[in-house]
Amino acid sequence: MTLLGKTEGIILRTHDYGEGNKILSVFTQDMGKVGMMAQGARKTKSRFAAVSQPFTHALFLFHVGSGLASLNQADLIQSFPKIRGDLYRTAYTSYILELTDKLTEERQKYSGLYNLLLESLKQMESGKDSEIIARIFESKILTVHGYKPVFENCASCRQGESPWFFSITEGGLLCDMCRRKDPYSFLLMEGIPRLLSLFQRIDMSQLGKISLKAETRQQLKKVMYLFIDEYLGIRLKSRQFLEQLDKMEQVLPRKENIDGENP
Repeated sequence: MTLLGKTEGIILRTHDYGEGNKILSVFTQDMGKVGMMAQGARKTKSRFAAVSQPFTHALFLFHVGSGLASLNQADLIQSFPKIRGDLYRTAYTSYILELTDKLTEERQKYSGLYNLLLESLKQMESGKDSEIIARIFESKILTVHGYKPVFENCASCRQGESPWFFSITEGGLLCDMCRRKDPYSFLLMEGIPRLLSLFQRIDMSQLGKISLKAETRQQLKKVMYLFIDEYLGIRLKSRQFLEQLDKMEQVLPRKENIDGENP
């Protein structure tokens, strides 16, 4: 027996299947992640051609059975053209989509995750800093999965004061008195703990313009990558590409258009 489903969703990834078909992995508003077969989507004149690309936000009508859902209709809501037209935005958007895909199970609901993902794409499209959006998204998706790092106080004594150190084994900050519990903990630059805590609490829809120095960005990334590697243990192709972009930045200046400024 099949049921008819109708819900908004964001396409996380696609792959070709058979002659002219595509399988879509869609993170939906009401059902979590749903795999859908889009018959003929690879054909030029297909009614699904424009709505079967990653990053696409659409309203999906589909038949739901025990296996793959069968896509019946899809109405485009937003295609995020400014993301697609910018290398850095595309790279960071691909990263948060792959992170979502790797950390979600088929047809399981995750409270607040759909709205977080959609708002992240909207902020990318509006020209906000894509790297900052990615750091905020990482912080929040970790919380959704029950791996919230301790960034508001010392993870050991629950008190303490600066200077602050970061510890993987303790799951967050350590004060100067407690840092001996982890010989591999490292000193955080001033302001980093406050930013890490802010990223956990901030409403993505209220994100303003944040200007950070290169060394601040690097340490924020180091903390989040270490935590994700230790507690989630996932490998992301999109992250490898971001690391290649970082190396390119050492030779060529970054050209992402942020906050609507002229490139």
